[in-house]
Amino acid sequence: MSFSETTILVTRNGMGEAEPALQEKLVCTYFRLMDENDILPPVICFYADGVKLVVDGSPIIDTLKSLETKGVRIILCNTCLQYYDLADQIQVGVIGGMGDIIEAQVTASKVITI
Repeated sequence: MSFSETTILVTRNGMGEAEPALQEKLVCTYFRLMDENDILPPVICFYADGVKLVVDGSPIIDTLKSLETKGVRIILCNTCLQYYDLADQIQVGVIGGMGDIIEAQVTASKVITI
């Protein structure tokens, strides 16, 4: 299955409005199910608190690496990485700028924010 023209935006260090432990559990399940079922959007963008999910200690690194291996482009906001001083802890994805995120949004037929 494919999200052939869908871009996913990850803007928080978890998923939903809940306690941090539940947010983490939800985001882990979300990406694990995408990976296991080959639901492959062309692009996933991580910005704001979302960049904390692509660095050392993130519970979804292996899943994101698997998605990337399957062809999903993972874009990380450089400004956000610099703001949180995380640029040297990146484990997956490529550093991009706001222009890359905008391009992913405008070229998509559907944008999902989690």
